[in-house]
Amino acid sequence: MSARPTSPLTDESSPALDIYRQFRGLIVSGQLGAGERLPTVRQTASDLGVAPGTAAKAYKLLERDGLVVTRTAAGTRVAESAAVLPRAVVRRIRDLVAEADAAGADADDVIDVLRVIWQAQADGS
Repeated sequence: MSARPTSPLTDESSPALDIYRQFRGLIVSGQLGAGERLPTVRQTASDLGVAPGTAAKAYKLLERDGLVVTRTAAGTRVAESAAVLPRAVVRRIRDLVAEADAAGADADDVIDVLRVIWQAQADGS
């Protein structure tokens, strides 16, 4: 399993947040498991064509949220306590992505609709 985010950066105004979201998705979907090592900050920066400081900021966000732990000489690893979505939820998300892709839907549109529906659900609407 690759420990690298595979999606290209989509929001040029916030590359650190994009990197954070990519790794967060890999972690909560279970594609990166507890204890797995992330690439170095420099490697991530090089792979994604961003400054090392941008990648470092994304890693700090992951650490702040308890998704990764960084230790000198051991690198950055997925935290043992990182929450993973239930398999049934991940399976349904994969089905949604496949259906949206087959319909030619834009990923950002699907994500925006998901957020709106999620918020409406949370608000009790």
